[in-house]
Amino acid sequence: MRLILLGPPGAGKGTQAQRLIVKHGIVQLSTGDMLRAAVAAGTPVGLRAKTIIADRIDQPDAKRGFVLDGFPRTVPQAQALDRLLAERGLKLDGVIALKVDEGILLRRIEKRVAEMIARGEKVRADDTPEVLKDRLSAYRAQTAPLADYYADRRLLKSVDGMASIDEVTAAVDRHLSSAKAPKARSRRRKAKAARATKRTVRKGPPRRKRSAAAKRKNKAGQRKNSTRRS
Repeated sequence: MRLILLGPPGAGKGTQAQRLIVKHGIVQLSTGDMLRAAVAAGTPVGLRAKTIIADRIDQPDAKRGFVLDGFPRTVPQAQALDRLLAERGLKLDGVIALKVDEGILLRRIEKRVAEMIARGEKVRADDTPEVLKDRLSAYRAQTAPLADYYADRRLLKSVDGMASIDEVTAAVDRHLSSAKAPKARSRRRKAKAARATKRTVRKGPPRRKRSAAAKRKNKAGQRKNSTRRS
């Protein structure tokens, strides 16, 4: 199973990705985490997200599938991912978009920051309403067009990201189950056709049926031969 999770910052992609990897035995490919790890290791490839994704997909634990979080971010990156998968004989099974209310997201982070300050905790520079506004703006400009890109390919499914975590998970599961059904039917049809072909080959071409006249002629010939021998 190969999936992409779309949604703005704070939509809950990370939470749903963790549930998907536990349920389906796949791995999470978080571009941000991979870039940071590669850069920390001094790997030159750390500067190229596409190459990192390619390297990660080729690792043994990703053979059963993966869920991408944070990549692709733009339509050109999505096109590059399509080519990357095609080169390996793979394709995406689905794209899940978590729809959220940006106003509610901003109020949530404002509340969280206020609670952290009240507890005397340090607030990270990138965990403020101002930063979230900038990230949401960047998402609308760069990443939101991916919804149309994947909708045109009949891969996009939308989920209400403002529902409870369990409700979002259930909605994602329903979409994945409905996506599997046509593929399962297609596999069954192909298997049935293959079995029918195998039976035909084993039996060989059908024997031609002789006409009634031919049968009578053959019997007459047999009687004549019997009379001669007598």
